[in-house]
Amino acid sequence: MQLALEQAQLASQKGEVPVGAVIIASKSGKVIAATHNLTESANDATAHAEMLAIREACRSLKSPRLAGCDLYVTLEPCAMCAQAIAHARIRRLYFGAYDSKGGGVEHGARIFHQGTCHHKPEVIGGMEESASAALLKEFFVARR
Repeated sequence: MQLALEQAQLASQKGEVPVGAVIIASKSGKVIAATHNLTESANDATAHAEMLAIREACRSLKSPRLAGCDLYVTLEPCAMCAQAIAHARIRRLYFGAYDSKGGGVEHGARIFHQGTCHHKPEVIGGMEESASAALLKEFFVARR
């Protein structure tokens, strides 16, 4: 999670919402992808940290499925990212801050609880929650 927080800090320095994501091979602990939000600089609404990490990991492993991988992200994934996590067959999702407005895992659509969800990863929320939430709060306070 520390690497995801570092990625979130990089996003903030670039004027992006500070969300970082890291995908790790669960058996070896090897980092496969480390990314952060790029929606503003890429002019791409889908350039969330999780989406970019999944794309990078799939390219790296030459597979559309990441069954042996864990995702660490600093903010509860939105519904779009939760669906991508399910489709990629991520083994375990760790996230930091909860997102009562835009979250799609524990809030909102609760994607993994839907009957149409193909795969439900193990979910551990609230990891480094204070640090993750502080980055977001500082970012938005500075912009007001």
